[in-house]
Amino acid sequence: MVASVETISSLERRMTVKVPLAPLEGQIKQRLSQISRTAKFAGFRPGKAPIGLVNQHYGDQVRDEVYSKAVESSFGDAVEENKLRVAGFPNIEHKPFAEAATEFEYTATFEVFPEVKLGDLSKIKLEKPTLEVTDADVEKTLDVLVKQRVSYEPVKRAAKKDDRVNVSLTASIDGNVVESTGDKGIDLVLGEPNRMAAFDDELIGGKAGGGKTFEITYPADHNPAELAGKKVSYTVTFNSISQPVLPKVDAEFAKSLGVDDGDVNKMRAEIKLSLEQEVEKRIKARVKEGVFQALVAAAEFEVPKALIGAEINRMMQMTAQNLQQRGMNPKDIQLEPGMFEEQAKRGTALRLILSEIVNTNSLQANADQVRKMVDTFANSYEKPEELVSWYYADVKRLDEPAALATEENVVNWVLEKAKVSAKKIKFDELMAGQ
Repeated sequence: MVASVETISSLERRMTVKVPLAPLEGQIKQRLSQISRTAKFAGFRPGKAPIGLVNQHYGDQVRDEVYSKAVESSFGDAVEENKLRVAGFPNIEHKPFAEAATEFEYTATFEVFPEVKLGDLSKIKLEKPTLEVTDADVEKTLDVLVKQRVSYEPVKRAAKKDDRVNVSLTASIDGNVVESTGDKGIDLVLGEPNRMAAFDDELIGGKAGGGKTFEITYPADHNPAELAGKKVSYTVTFNSISQPVLPKVDAEFAKSLGVDDGDVNKMRAEIKLSLEQEVEKRIKARVKEGVFQALVAAAEFEVPKALIGAEINRMMQMTAQNLQQRGMNPKDIQLEPGMFEEQAKRGTALRLILSEIVNTNSLQANADQVRKMVDTFANSYEKPEELVSWYYADVKRLDEPAALATEENVVNWVLEKAKVSAKKIKFDELMAGQ
């Protein structure tokens, strides 16, 4: 085998490889001999046909197989010999194997991994959010938990905001019915988040047994798009009105949250501890994302197109699968590579950067760090020891916690070198920021 490498661009290479045929003849004869043992030909018992007849029928096929394997193995040898780090799959071209006399030649065009230049990390400026959970934050969270356990009781009065109304309705656009509940009513909670406020406002004041007709013009950017910019006429019949009944914060409520003895103070303490753990988790996530963004912005290198393309394909497949799982028809899913290009480029660049930092500075997570990460996962489970056992029952399951623990090592390594300043952040801002 003789190989020569040509530099096309900063990352592209073209390699020309010449492979002699003589060493391959033995492999061809061996393969034909194997085929002859089971090949069936008219007038011959299995395994008794002349080798010449076997060669006549299978020779071209066998030569293509042997030569193709020779291309694969010789390419790997040439890459190793020239100390190349191939990024993605090569594009291999050659003349028909049948034209080869004493040797065949092929060219392989491919990209190599770039030299990752991190930039001056000491110039990176990062903000680390700081937040102390207060009693007020606990009460806000408790208020949310109370509202999540709301019940409703029928009332004989006009509907107000926060009431649950059961209505039967018909919706029409230009005189054509586009939606109807038929004989079955639907429950609506007036003023609930993500609802159309103008629609709910029309229902306020309605009474059971009454009805109302009104029109709503939906904004141009409304979702679903079928109603965007459309004027919709509604005919509504009020079946029932129910008012919210919030549970009292007492021993029974505490027991419903898992405090066996019903101690309300203990319940508040557990809520605060849970919030502190969530705050720590979210702050870590923010700092990590900040570090990753800074690394990508500071690094200077070209990202191989082959790797970006592979990442785009992966993201498109995952997105299509997620949409299908949500009930979309695969024929209606029209995804374009350009929709994912920037994200794929950033993700690919980040992986190359992280790999460089980890390998150069020996930041791979050790066994204790992996176990700590597994324990963190398990803390949110009722029986944490069962989850820990599950992870350690198969070493492959440790790949995810090991990767996350390694990323933590990278983040800490960068924080030691960068300029980090503390920034106070409000509880609501942090909780809404994920």
